[in-house]
Amino acid sequence: MIYLSSFDFPSNDDENDFFWSQRMTCYTDFYPFGVFGEKQLPKFTFSHITVLYGGNGSGKTTALNIMGETLHLQRDSAYNRSSFFEAYTNMCRYDLNTSLPENSRVITSDDVFDYALNIRSLNSGIDSKREELFDEYLVEKYADFKFKDMNDYDRLKRVNAARRLTKSKYVKKNLMSNVRSHSNGENAYFYFFERLKENGLYLLDEPENSLSPKRQIEMLEIIEDSARYLGCQFIIATHSPFLLSAANARIYDLDSEPISVKQWTELENVKIYYDFFKKHGKEFNN
Repeated sequence: MIYLSSFDFPSNDDENDFFWSQRMTCYTDFYPFGVFGEKQLPKFTFSHITVLYGGNGSGKTTALNIMGETLHLQRDSAYNRSSFFEAYTNMCRYDLNTSLPENSRVITSDDVFDYALNIRSLNSGIDSKREELFDEYLVEKYADFKFKDMNDYDRLKRVNAARRLTKSKYVKKNLMSNVRSHSNGENAYFYFFERLKENGLYLLDEPENSLSPKRQIEMLEIIEDSARYLGCQFIIATHSPFLLSAANARIYDLDSEPISVKQWTELENVKIYYDFFKKHGKEFNN
């Protein structure tokens, strides 16, 4: 399903007209103004899977953030959003074939990083509370306690529980278990996988970060199947050769001048991989 059919960024002339109309002379950073003006971005038209390819500094992440902000898509992590962002997105234009499903969202590698940190923080809090419960267990188990009135009822329950249960059972009864923590690569894979639902527009920013080649291929299969069978549309910022090989993907090369649509085998990153393994081909035959 193609929900977003096209997206148009402001031209260099549009940006200059905006600044002249505002008479702004005291600012030095107008981000995201000036990022794409001289690149003369084309009007992006989208397929079921569209890829924004480019090296570091090419603007692919910025382009994805602008699209997400303009479309008011939900996201988890904050991003580099200057005071000029809203003025810029108000100048963007886009065409929808149909309204965007509620599942639509931006998913970034920063989301995965924050997710992993939150799990570690949660588990750290649980570990700290566990130590407190160890101390509480010993105090209550051997307390010289006498029930006097209903104000002592909660304490009575803790004392009885401590005397009835072993230390491990007492702690388990009063504390949630640690949330299972994975490696960064596993966190990245499961985070993306759990947030992809049926029928949605998904803007993915470098989802290959922290993923092994095997996991990248598995993610590629999930993306292709979701686009083909589950009514999903993807716009992906990446330079992963595995994700670039997505079947029937429309790929915009942000490193080219002018920016143009290319086949994945024409891209510099892919050629570098190809030339490297071709050079060492004989070593694989040993």
